[in-house]
Amino acid sequence: MAEPTNRPIPKAPGFLASSLRVFDLSVSEMLWSRRTIFMALVVGAPVLISLVLRLLDALGAPVFRVNGMMMAGPAIFGLMIWVFYLRFTVPVLGVFYGTSLIADEVEDKTITYLFTRPIPKGAVLVGKYLAYLACTFFVVLPSVVIVYLCIVPMRGSLGASFLDLLKDLTLLAIGLAVYGAVFAFIGARFKRPLLVGLIFIFGWEQAALAFPGYLKKFTVAYYLQAMVPHAMPNDNVISLIQGIFRESPGLVESLIWLAVILAVFLWGAAVSVERKEYVLEQ
Repeated sequence: MAEPTNRPIPKAPGFLASSLRVFDLSVSEMLWSRRTIFMALVVGAPVLISLVLRLLDALGAPVFRVNGMMMAGPAIFGLMIWVFYLRFTVPVLGVFYGTSLIADEVEDKTITYLFTRPIPKGAVLVGKYLAYLACTFFVVLPSVVIVYLCIVPMRGSLGASFLDLLKDLTLLAIGLAVYGAVFAFIGARFKRPLLVGLIFIFGWEQAALAFPGYLKKFTVAYYLQAMVPHAMPNDNVISLIQGIFRESPGLVESLIWLAVILAVFLWGAAVSVERKEYVLEQ
């Protein structure tokens, strides 16, 4: 009769290694999910509009004529960055993806398979957060470049506006990272995270930015808007009010606070997942 061998138990991977393994598992799953169709529609709209504008401009149509003057391509591009990306695409993708990092696993009743692995629970959230960053970066940022190539050559110079493009790409990447961390925390803490997230971006942030005082400092948009290299458009009443009471922090101050918000909320989300007991509904 063979004696049982005392094989050493493999050492559990560390937090970073566990996060990277979850990232590897989640990135393809996230790319081929139903939310990717929604993301493609969100980022495809400004690309389609820019192609139509370029076609109309080539046909001699009066595209964006203001006071008898034709707007230059860089000004139209800056307007599209504000309206399509900064005010809508970045926060909306953040809320739809960020709040679903753990909620989808609970809803699909697959969270048990992840939490029974010999890895820290917080690493599951961090790995899925990294997958969210990879998916949104590789979809959103190329669409900005396509819009830039379509719009800026209209009475503008690609070379002269290239630095602004780099600033826009960096700004949007930071926005996706910070909003993703905030909504990952909301997704880990609240029972109806999507509703809470939508109230945050379309209720709290808009109201806090529209009035003078210190409340705007408790929003992500306040620090992101201070970094935009383009003039703020006054396309509606809220924008006009925000423009009147706009108090922009400095670049360094904005970067520091955005880094603090990202670190605090991502850490808070990981800790919440570590401590929370998830009860799956039958």
